[in-house]
Amino acid sequence: MERQSISVTELNNLIKGLLEQEPSLSNVCVRGELSNYKIYPSGHHYFTLKDSESSLRCVMFKSSASKLRFRPENGMGVTVYGRVAVYPRDGAYQLYCSAIMPEGAGDLQLAFEQLKAQLASEGLFERSHKKALPQFPNRIAIITSSAGAAVHDMIRILGHRWPMAQVVLLPVRVQGVEAPPEIVGAIRYANEFNVADLIITGRGGGSMEDLWAFNDERVARAIYESRLPVISAVGHEPDVTIADYVADRRASTPSNAAEIAVPDQRDIRDALDSYSIRADQAMRKKLISLSDKLESYKNKRVITDPAAHIDNRRIELDHARDRLAAAEERNLSRCRQSFVALTAALDAMSPLRVLSRGYAIAEKEDGTTVKTVDMLLTGDSLRLQLWDGSAQCQVSSVSKRPEK
Repeated sequence: MERQSISVTELNNLIKGLLEQEPSLSNVCVRGELSNYKIYPSGHHYFTLKDSESSLRCVMFKSSASKLRFRPENGMGVTVYGRVAVYPRDGAYQLYCSAIMPEGAGDLQLAFEQLKAQLASEGLFERSHKKALPQFPNRIAIITSSAGAAVHDMIRILGHRWPMAQVVLLPVRVQGVEAPPEIVGAIRYANEFNVADLIITGRGGGSMEDLWAFNDERVARAIYESRLPVISAVGHEPDVTIADYVADRRASTPSNAAEIAVPDQRDIRDALDSYSIRADQAMRKKLISLSDKLESYKNKRVITDPAAHIDNRRIELDHARDRLAAAEERNLSRCRQSFVALTAALDAMSPLRVLSRGYAIAEKEDGTTVKTVDMLLTGDSLRLQLWDGSAQCQVSSVSKRPEK
């Protein structure tokens, strides 16, 4: 009996139809480890899910991948949801994924930790980037939902503490997929048009899912790039978001943000009253001191008898003149003594003193002083310098003293 043959495509389509008809394969939940994870320009994600013995090819199309809260990485343990089907062209079955959940922590917590680590490595949390808040802001921009209780609490507290500040509300959605771009747009609008001196952005409490707009990377970068100082006021005190790390100041609640943003007018009033009292006391103390000093001047002789002061100065001038004259006389005496000593020393070194004791100086005709007999010849003419004159003579003979 001859068996009827079918094409490869027909066989693959047959297997594909059988798998699609199996209800247990239309919605499976598979646990494994990610491997060869690749994201193509089309936005589709391709990877392999494996365990110690087997592997399974998987694909996640762009529409499903866009809903991922975290960044899948090779080696990560996950649970994958989807359906099993055959790709007829390759004749291989694969898992078409609709969702991926990380093992251990939830996907939101994992996404939070991944984004936190990424932004920290880029320096967005550094204290050196934090801007100082204005001490007395004139205008405050609040970026939050206009329907929530948080905005009413902030406006009430701002008005009570510092009614001089103008509050500008920039209403945005603070939950859902539309919330991050609206918050980013409001922050950029406030900076571009300089609508305030300070920005408060946040919302009331809720679950991590409710607060997720403030864990969005776009919101974090908009806060970091803001020229205006930003206070982050998200949820209750235990709630911490990425916006809290990036903002210039973190408030534990929206109400706390309003307290941080402005001073309390009562504190300022008390401080001014204290300064006024201290200034008044200082002025009174200064006036008393000046009054006492003026009273002491009234009894001084320079006031009661001005001529006496001039007479005293004249006496002091005479004394000073006498001291100067005595000092000059002492100085002249020292100069005379020094002059006499120098004259005596100079006289002791004078050749004339030698001549006065009976010595003479012999000079040749060219004026050279004769120091040794080797300089003389018989018949040379010499001039002898004596104490009281000179004499001309001629050498008749030369003899040298024998050496000892």
